[in-house]
Amino acid sequence: MTELIHFDEHLFHLVNQGMHNPFFDFMMPWLRNKLFWIPLYLFLASFLIVNFRKTGIIIVLLAGLTVGLSDFTNSQFLKKGFKRVRPCHVYQAPEEINVLVPCGGGHSFPSSHAANHFALATVLTLLLGPVFRWIGWPLFLWAFVVAFAQVYVGVHYPLDVFAGALYGVLLGVFIGKSGRRRMMNDHQFA
Repeated sequence: MTELIHFDEHLFHLVNQGMHNPFFDFMMPWLRNKLFWIPLYLFLASFLIVNFRKTGIIIVLLAGLTVGLSDFTNSQFLKKGFKRVRPCHVYQAPEEINVLVPCGGGHSFPSSHAANHFALATVLTLLLGPVFRWIGWPLFLWAFVVAFAQVYVGVHYPLDVFAGALYGVLLGVFIGKSGRRRMMNDHQFA
């Protein structure tokens, strides 16, 4: 386990310090900020409701349920169980870490940003895949960018975002497959 932690810390420094550049320093704090993505969420919800009516509403509700459940269970149970300290609290000197956003007081493992975005990407891919077969690539790329930004800005280790992504995918698969089966049984979305 100690070797894994050392490897994780090494990867953290490769991303946080080794990839440090002015463009990423400007973009990554924005890309990991949930408020930055509100226009995308509103567009997606509107698009689904306008084009798919009742089914669109169900997809939006399932997406909201997925993110809410991911965020709640991750922050209230998993993080409190593991209690891993964030890298921005471990490393203090500027030569050790580039902290580009407020550190936050919660625990680090697993990353809620990663869990929530991968859960959303997974559930939307499963629910929209029958109509938009290409939808998974942009959704998972988006989730990856948000997760990567968490490491770059100094608030999570790579293992935090990997575990969060894995948890999000598992939760998204569970809700997405259940929702898809239900919608197909009701002949709402084929």
